[in-house]
Amino acid sequence: MQASWTVLSLTGLYMAVLGVISFAAKRYANSAKSFTSGGTTYPAILIGFLLMSEFIGTTASIGTAQVAYTHGISGAWSLAVLGIGFVLYSMLLARRFKALGENTISGALSRIYGTKVKVATSVIMIFAIQIVAISVYTSGGAVLSSILGIDRTVAIVLTGIVAVLYVTVGGMRSVIYTNVLHALVKYLGIFIAFVFALNQVGGMGELQARLPEKMFEVGTVGWPQIIAWFIAATGAIFSTQYVIQAISTVSDGAKAQRASLYSAILLIGFSLLAAGIGMCAAVLSPTIPPLQAFPSIIARMDTVTAAFVVAGLSGSLFGTISAVSIGTATLLFKDFYQPLFKDRGDGQRSLLFVRVATVVVGLIPLPFAILAPDVVKVTFLAKALRATLAVLVLLLFYAPWFGTRLGALISILASLVLTIAWFLFGDPFGIDNTYIAVAIPIVVMSVSHLLRGLTGSERPGHLPEEVTGEFEQAGESALSLHATAPRAR
Repeated sequence: MQASWTVLSLTGLYMAVLGVISFAAKRYANSAKSFTSGGTTYPAILIGFLLMSEFIGTTASIGTAQVAYTHGISGAWSLAVLGIGFVLYSMLLARRFKALGENTISGALSRIYGTKVKVATSVIMIFAIQIVAISVYTSGGAVLSSILGIDRTVAIVLTGIVAVLYVTVGGMRSVIYTNVLHALVKYLGIFIAFVFALNQVGGMGELQARLPEKMFEVGTVGWPQIIAWFIAATGAIFSTQYVIQAISTVSDGAKAQRASLYSAILLIGFSLLAAGIGMCAAVLSPTIPPLQAFPSIIARMDTVTAAFVVAGLSGSLFGTISAVSIGTATLLFKDFYQPLFKDRGDGQRSLLFVRVATVVVGLIPLPFAILAPDVVKVTFLAKALRATLAVLVLLLFYAPWFGTRLGALISILASLVLTIAWFLFGDPFGIDNTYIAVAIPIVVMSVSHLLRGLTGSERPGHLPEEVTGEFEQAGESALSLHATAPRAR
């Protein structure tokens, strides 16, 4: 599709709206604490949209349509697994994280595993989400450059600057409001694209008649692939900095659970729409590269409709970048700046640091995205690395007595090295690196638990009594079984 003034104008107007929202939120970002937390509590439905917004970036929608182009409706699993992951998060972790009162993964793990694990968690998390940022810049910039008819490098740099600016101005509050806007526009845009594509085909009956039966089978893409997607997606949700940061903005555990369920429903619906677009493209343009499935549908639209869909794609790109920027900046501030300078986070110096950190971490991925476009291939490696942390998070809440502090530290460091090595060797024996990332902490913590009597390794600490009390009130008594377990000395 050739770029038009209508498309460019609507996209520019959308960016202007983001700016207005950010400046409106600026007065609430008057300290580092309010900058990273949003300064108040928010309704569950709003946070549900917010949680969804990080996971429906350009890579997700384009990628899901790409898989569905060749594998049919089973391509929806690449996104639907995130919805299932959020259902599990709601059942297992949402209430617990809210009761714990931490808004960083590293801070939560440090409660029982200590400062060294806190620092190691921050390092692996920052590394993983910077990879995500690079891949988002790479894929999003490529798509937007072709749709808007501008140079790819220009598209990547423009995206980075806009996203970083509005996050830096308004902090977490602006991220919440703008990402909810992104999610709404993107959802409406993909719905419009699906309806348009289905009408172009001639309706659902015509789609079924013109595609092979296997395109409507749920397992065509392969169950081993679906299971790997599920493990990687669930691990990412359980241990993503942005998720816990968003959950911390609701007022209580019940709302945290509802927000997670809202996100799950929205993600599953989105996955089906994106897969439907890919299937329609397979009928309408059967000879194109699968990656062009979604763009080929946009190319058939009239200018105004296409402009709205493009605005949605732009919004999803901005939303993911803003999420990883605020998440990374928060980790740097809480885990490195505050301990080093003994800063409580209520002064202007700490606010300046977190603003500068947001700019820096938002811009660092730009040259990598421009010079190394193939880095998008390591997106699932980033999810795999976070799966290691997800195992430790589950142990934190369900078996805080298990293993040792040293075992937790070795788990993180070994996973960082061995999972990346397994990926670089091309996943030997057909074993996905995600399985390696999950297996390492299970094995290491099990061995450390069995040997701690012999080695004298320091046992994990314990969760605060008010946290376990909150769980008991909710009918969740798993932790109470270990109320009399020996405390770390």
